[in-house]
Amino acid sequence: MKFLFDNHALDTDRRELHRGSERIAVEPQVFDLLVYLVQNCDRVVSKDDLIASVWRGRIVSDSTLTSRINAARKAVGDSGEDQKLIRTVVRKGLRFVGTVHAKSNGAEPAHAAGPLDEVREQSRAGLPLPDRPAIAVLPFINMGGDAEQEYFSDGISEDIITALSKLRWFFVIARNSSFIYKGKAVHLQQVADELGVRYVLEGSVRKGGDRVRITAQLNDVATGSHIWAERYDRELADVFAVQDEITEAIVAAIEPQLYAAENFRAQRKPPNSLDAWDLVMRALSHYWRVTRQDNMVAQALLEKATAVDPNYGQALGVLATSHMFSAHMGWTDLAMVAPIAERAALAAILIDSEDPWAHLALGGVYLFARRFDDCLAEFELALRLNPNFSLAQGYHGLALCYCGRWEEGNVAAHRALRLSPRDPFSAIYCGIAAYAQFVGGNYDEAIRLAREGIRQRGDFVGAHRVLTAAAGMAGQGDLAKVALQELCRAQPNICLAWIKRQMPMKREADRDHYLEGFRRAGLG
Repeated sequence: MKFLFDNHALDTDRRELHRGSERIAVEPQVFDLLVYLVQNCDRVVSKDDLIASVWRGRIVSDSTLTSRINAARKAVGDSGEDQKLIRTVVRKGLRFVGTVHAKSNGAEPAHAAGPLDEVREQSRAGLPLPDRPAIAVLPFINMGGDAEQEYFSDGISEDIITALSKLRWFFVIARNSSFIYKGKAVHLQQVADELGVRYVLEGSVRKGGDRVRITAQLNDVATGSHIWAERYDRELADVFAVQDEITEAIVAAIEPQLYAAENFRAQRKPPNSLDAWDLVMRALSHYWRVTRQDNMVAQALLEKATAVDPNYGQALGVLATSHMFSAHMGWTDLAMVAPIAERAALAAILIDSEDPWAHLALGGVYLFARRFDDCLAEFELALRLNPNFSLAQGYHGLALCYCGRWEEGNVAAHRALRLSPRDPFSAIYCGIAAYAQFVGGNYDEAIRLAREGIRQRGDFVGAHRVLTAAAGMAGQGDLAKVALQELCRAQPNICLAWIKRQMPMKREADRDHYLEGFRRAGLG
């Protein structure tokens, strides 16, 4: 797709910007920002919109955002003073105000300014999109040309298709359909039209000696944007082990990116047109922000989703998980929300016993009911259903720590971080790893990990708790004092009685150890 404006051509297929016949060099992030502004030229886009689309929800400083906007203006011959194309709307955001025409490559301009999604949908001549996010995995290209390596590149593609198919809320094109494009130079739009998908994963494999380099890229064909890309370099000592590891890493990275992309689409829809899936996507975007207010918003959206579709198991599972998370954070009373969460979790399993979210939710209910064996069994079942479910991996680690099995809990927490290093919940996984180190008496490492969790999510109560207790046990009085002050700000109801009553620790010795850390920090 090409966008024409003010003697410029923005080509999303080739990812090129031209001014007249001159090609303008643009950094990838600046290019994505330009595409987003141009395709949304009919409205003002906020800072949150830009972060959700260009940075996929990651934390971005104001200076970084300003520098990218300035670079985008410079690329199209604009400036902060002139604002002839990219206009700042005070306290609202930005709007692309140039006259835009969109055309498919090789075709005459057919549509005036309008969102790219609409242009794509109007010109789509292939299969209709299903009601779930649809993705095709193209055969990974064997860059080395060695016919003996074809099995390896094909094997990676096939394994990714199989693993993605376990994520039952996505529509994954079968291997035999996506492999018809093997060895052919085809445009991603053609693939999307012929297979009826929005997302396409493509990649390559290059072998050199005893090492292999694998690249993968996830594309949103409707917007022409690259959602995610990564490169993996590995030793080939065990071919099948490498194949399994890369498959696991790619699938774990793709899942949250697809959620983020779907949430972004849902945010652009009018409120009265949202279906149950859109509501869940919006709810997850709030849930991942790890604040009390966002958690309440998430619950309201999830309740609306279950009203729209009472048999939507994932909505019920996320709702139950959200209620138990709010109790763990100290935002709500455990006794009040536990029955609500249990009813929702059991209903989710009754509706869809193969949904990992349902078992994650019930595992959380059982953990705080101190039904430790049942809790671990539910988390393990969630992971059997989806081995790449990083949130279930993290919660499993937390449950192991509460059972006194801190070494195993530490491994699970770090596995969650490795599975999904860009996960919105990575601060939570850092907090779990910090708690594991505290239980093991490794206070310096607990402090380091807790600080990392707080750096990522400033109001993450769990990391504040571990930092306070670890600093107290380490004899770092000044740090303990400051940490306790920040903890009380994040969780005003914190006290020794609350910890003893709410924290589901199986062993009395672990509870006494944790309480002692808080006592030494000055908590009453």
